[in-house]
Amino acid sequence: MMGTNKFSFVLTLLLALSLGFALPVLETKAIQTLLSRLQAKKASPEVQESAAKGVLRRLLPTHVDSFEFEIIPQEACGGNSCFKISNAERSTESLVEIRIKGTTAVDITSGLHWYLKYSCGAHVSWDKTGGVQLGSVPNPGSLPLVKDGGLEIRRPVPWNYYQNVVTSSYSYVWWDWERWQKEIDWMTLQGINLPLAFTGQETIWQKVFAEFNITKQDLDDFFGGPAFLAWARMGNLHRWGGPLTQNWLDNQLKLQKKILSRMLELGMTPILPSFSGNVPAALKSIFPSANISSLGNWNSVDGNPKYCCNYLLNPSDPLFIEIGEAFIRHQIREYGNITDIYSCDTFNENTPPTSDPAYISSMGSAVYSAMSKANGDAIWLMQGWLFYSDSLFWKPPQMKALLHSVPFGKMIVLDLFADVKPIWKTSSQFYQTPYIWCMLHNFGGNIEMYGALDAVTSGPVLARTSQNSTMIGVGMCMEGIEQNPVVYELMSEMAFRQDPAQLEDWLTAYARRRYGKSVSEVEAAWKILLRTIYNCTDGIANHNSDFIVKFPAVDLWSHRNKLVRIQSERRILSEAANLLSLPHSWYNKQEAITALKLFIDAGKELDGVPTYRYDLVDLTRQTLSKLANEVYLAVILAFGIRNTESLNSHSQKFLQLIEDIDELLATDENFLLGTWLESAKKLATNEDEKKLFEWNARTQITMWFDNTPYQQSTLHDYANKFWSGLLEGYYLPRASMYFTRLIKSLEEEEEDFRLTGFQTEWITFSNQWQENTNHCTIEARGNALAVANKLYLKYLT
Repeated sequence: MMGTNKFSFVLTLLLALSLGFALPVLETKAIQTLLSRLQAKKASPEVQESAAKGVLRRLLPTHVDSFEFEIIPQEACGGNSCFKISNAERSTESLVEIRIKGTTAVDITSGLHWYLKYSCGAHVSWDKTGGVQLGSVPNPGSLPLVKDGGLEIRRPVPWNYYQNVVTSSYSYVWWDWERWQKEIDWMTLQGINLPLAFTGQETIWQKVFAEFNITKQDLDDFFGGPAFLAWARMGNLHRWGGPLTQNWLDNQLKLQKKILSRMLELGMTPILPSFSGNVPAALKSIFPSANISSLGNWNSVDGNPKYCCNYLLNPSDPLFIEIGEAFIRHQIREYGNITDIYSCDTFNENTPPTSDPAYISSMGSAVYSAMSKANGDAIWLMQGWLFYSDSLFWKPPQMKALLHSVPFGKMIVLDLFADVKPIWKTSSQFYQTPYIWCMLHNFGGNIEMYGALDAVTSGPVLARTSQNSTMIGVGMCMEGIEQNPVVYELMSEMAFRQDPAQLEDWLTAYARRRYGKSVSEVEAAWKILLRTIYNCTDGIANHNSDFIVKFPAVDLWSHRNKLVRIQSERRILSEAANLLSLPHSWYNKQEAITALKLFIDAGKELDGVPTYRYDLVDLTRQTLSKLANEVYLAVILAFGIRNTESLNSHSQKFLQLIEDIDELLATDENFLLGTWLESAKKLATNEDEKKLFEWNARTQITMWFDNTPYQQSTLHDYANKFWSGLLEGYYLPRASMYFTRLIKSLEEEEEDFRLTGFQTEWITFSNQWQENTNHCTIEARGNALAVANKLYLKYLT
C-alpha cells in the first residue's frame, strides 16, 4: 500500500495537473486535503453500488440485470473522478451487457445516463417538463455495444454544485419524500455531487435557541411561513406566512434525514447551513448587552416591523460564535459527521454598516470561527451574488478583506451569475479563492423559454483554462427549477466536458433523444431556437415581466396631454417605454413564430409524446405572450391618440389572449395552478395547516409580500407563473379592472384616471384570492396540438 504522505503528494500533483497548475500550491493542497477528507466520509463501495442500482431500478426496472456497477478508486482515473463504460462478454450464464465503473455512485449513474443518451437515444428530464423518453432503449439482451470497446470520461473539475438558497421555497417547499426521491435520482443522473441540503433547519434552530431561553412563541415571530422560509433564513423578513406548526417542524426534520441518507448513499457531499447572525427579536431582551442591531427594510411596503427589519447579531460578539457553534453541533448530533462544507451568506442583500476593510475582515473571520469551533475542518461556502447585486459597495478592497478573512482553502465562492455577469473575470479569480462557475438562469421560478447556450457551454471551459484559474467546479443556481430542460441538460454535461459542445449538432441529437425519433421539422425548429430564444447575449438578467403576468398599472392620464401632443405613433410608443418597465426582448419574434409553425407541423408524427407536448405548449405560450406585450402597447397608443374604438378593441384582444393562453396551458398537466395548490394542501395534517399552506402557496405566486389597502407589495408578481387557472382566475380580472377604468376615463373625459382607485380594487381582489380555497383542477383537458394550431391560425397568420 502507498504511504500516506506519498499518496497525499500524488493526489496533490494530480489535482494540480487537472486544474492546469492554476491554484497556488497552498490552495491546491488545501482542496486536495478537503477532497481526501470528504472521501473518508462517503458510504462504503457496497452501499454506493446498491444505491446506484436503486436509481436504475426506479428509472428502468426492466434492465436491472443488464448493467453491472462497480466503485473504483480515483487512482484508476488518474486521480480524478470519472466513469468508465465497457461491454460485458455476452453469455448464457449472465444477463449483464454493460459494465459501468465510477469513483462514486454519482459517477456510476452519470455514466449510466451518458450511455442511455449517447448509445440508446434516451432522454431524462423533470416530470414537469415532459419527463423521461425511454422508448428508444432496446429490450434487455439487445443493448447496443459501446463503440471502440469502452469509454472513459473524467471530470475536468471536482465538483458539480446544485441549488440556490431560495430554490427550497420556489420549488421544493411542498415536496414529500416521493418527490424528493425523484429529484435526487435526477441529480445523480446529471452528475451532481455537491447539493445544498437546507430542509428542516428550523427544527434544529428550535433546539438551539431553546438553550438560549428562546420560546416557541418567540420563534413564531422569527420563522417565516413555509413558502417564505428562504428569506426568513437570510434575515430579509420574519413572521410573514407563519407561524410554523410543530407538525411541520417535526415532519421536515424527518424528511431531511431521508434526503441526507440518500445523498450520502450515492456518494454526494451535502452542504449544510450555518449561522449567519440572524436572530429572533427576543434575544435582545434576554441578552441586553449583546451587540444586536436592526437591519434595514427589505421590500416591505412601509417598513412594518411586524414583518421587516430583522435583528443581526454582530459576528464580533462572543455570543455569535457560541450560537454558531451550537447550531453546527446540533446538526452533527442529528445527522452525524457527514460533511465539512457549510453555507453562510451574512451579507447577502444586507450591506455591512461600514466599508472599512478591517471591519469586514474581522466579520468574516468571526463567521468562520463559529463554524470551525464546532468542526475544525469546516469549509465556508459563500454565494458571490453580493459582488454583483451590491457592486457599488463591494470594491476590490472590500472583496479581498472578506475573501481573505479565512485561512487559504477554507472558503469556496459561488460565481452565482457567471452565465451572464461573471465575477471571476474582474476579480483576479476571486483574489486566489477557489470558486465554482455557476449558471443562475432563472428568477422567481418564472416560466419563460430563455437561455444563453453558448455561454453555458463555453463559459466554464474559458474560466477553467484561463490564466491563474481558481475554478474548482461548475454549478446550477437557478431560483426555480422545472423549466427550460434543454438548458439544464447542457449545463449538467459541462461537469464532464473538457471542451465546449458543438451546439447545432448537440441540439439535433437532443431533439432526437427528447422526442424519441428524428423529425425534420422539429430539428429545423431547434436550429431556429438556438439562434433566437436560446441565444441571449445582451447581458440582461432575464426575469419574466411579460405584461400578462406582470401587469403594468400606469397612470396614463397624468401623461395624457404629453401623449396627445405627440403626432407620430413611433414617438408615442417611445414615450410609453419611458413610463413602463418593458419586458425583456432579445430575439426576433418572427423567427420564433416560424419555429412554432415547424413544431406544429411535427405534430403529425409526435402528437401524444409528452416531451413534445410540453415544448409545443411552452413555445406557443411564449409566442402569444410576446404578442400580448405588443397589444398592450397598442392600448397605450390608442389612449394617446384618443381613439376610443381602438382602445376598446385592443383591450379586448389582450383579455382574449389571456383566456386563450389559459385554454392552451390547460392541455398539459404541467402548466396547472391546481398542482401547486394541491401539493401544498397534501402536506397539511389538519384543516388549520391546510388553510395556512394554501395561503402561502397562493401568496408567493401573486402579491408575495405585505401590502396596504392602497399600495401593492413591492415584490408582487416576482414569482409569476404561466399556469392555467392563474391566468383566467387572477391575471384576467386584474387586467380587466384596469382597462375598464381606462376606457371610462377616455369616454367620460375624466380629469383623473384614478390609479389609486384601480390599485385599491385589485389589491382587495388579490387579498381575497389569496384567502380563497376554491378547488383548482389537477387534470389536463383538451388536445395541445389542436389548441396550438387553432391559436396559431387565429393570431399568427
